[in-house]
Amino acid sequence: MQALTVHLHEEAGTIALGAALARALQPGLTIYLHGDLGAGKTALTRAMLHALGHEGHVKSPTYTLAEPYVITLAGQTVNVIHFDLYRMASAEEFLDAGFREYFNHQTICVIEWPEKAEAVLPPPDLSISLAVAGEGRDVELQPLSEQGVECLNRLKFAPNL
Repeated sequence: MQALTVHLHEEAGTIALGAALARALQPGLTIYLHGDLGAGKTALTRAMLHALGHEGHVKSPTYTLAEPYVITLAGQTVNVIHFDLYRMASAEEFLDAGFREYFNHQTICVIEWPEKAEAVLPPPDLSISLAVAGEGRDVELQPLSEQGVECLNRLKFAPNL
């Protein structure tokens, strides 16, 4: 499964990639977001959610660990759960919080800092790594399942920003 690597020249590129990803999503996807603090994980998620029609504020769920959003995708109501596991002390906290129930064929789960609970998380369909590079970001999208491959095949993105 071939990874897609792009360079985003500025924040507008991250927003454009998030919008393009939104058009390629399908229910049941699990997406891991990797990157240092400030690499753009929340900005990418915010752009996806806004492109999916969410009109309210999208904050990093650093303290709540998870923020649910209800969107419409291809005419059906879909839950998107945005996780930020940065402050978790152990993977067991993820299980104790009951978060495993969100991982199903009707929900899209986007997880920042998945390495904090990797031992108990379902494997990702798509792993996205972001790194600050000058004034922009380098992004690698790695499909890790058939559903991840399908998502990248639907992705229409020209990184000219």
